[in-house]
Amino acid sequence: MNISMKNINAYTIVALITLIAGLLLYITWGIRYNVWTDIGIYSITIILVLGGLIGAVLSLTFERTEEQE
Repeated sequence: MNISMKNINAYTIVALITLIAGLLLYITWGIRYNVWTDIGIYSITIILVLGGLIGAVLSLTFERTEEQE
């Protein structure tokens, strides 16, 4: 189970975009409304950030089969 940069594909890119979107959502929400401790924005941010992290790790650790190469 090695993480390899050779496995970057569309799933990895979508996962990283989701991760960045979660972080940007939290930062822009905090700046715009000056609310940094809100359970609502926490719940949305956690879903996006963890989804992005888990998706990126999973998409980078899958091994390619002979058919996909």
